Amino acid sequence: MVRQPVSVNGVVRWRDVGLADDAQRKPKERKMVVLRHEIGDVLRDVRQRQGRTLREVSHSARVSLGYLSEVERGQKEASSELLSSICSALDVPLSSMLREVSDRLAEAEGVSVPDTVPQEFSREFENNIPDDLTENFRRGLAATNR
Repeated sequence: MVRQPVSVNGVVRWRDVGLADDAQRKPKERKMVVLRHEIGDVLRDVRQRQGRTLREVSHSARVSLGYLSEVERGQKEASSELLSSICSALDVPLSSMLREVSDRLAEAEGVSVPDTVPQEFSREFENNIPDDLTENFRRGLAATNR
């Protein structure tokens, strides 16, 4: 087995990669995913990317340092109010944090999550998009492709 880095939303994880023959012989086992572990991992990753300490975030979120530590380690199931407070202290929208958790859960479950809006969905709502917004989007794409 070889371990290779895999990047998901800017966070590097290590994945075991073996020979193709090994994958055919053994049926793929699904690892049980615990939501509180994924939430804790995302919160810790965000905090560390910002270069902040547990003490700073716990003070801003008005949560005890020990409790925040347990949430990050996945030992405590945080309430929605507590998660909102922690996300506010980290200056990260709760929806963004939950989106990252959702992406990690989908990957662990082997579910493919598209990065784009399906065509049939976009066709249904394309008439509701203002023309100036569409034009600004096209200009932005042209600037990036230079």
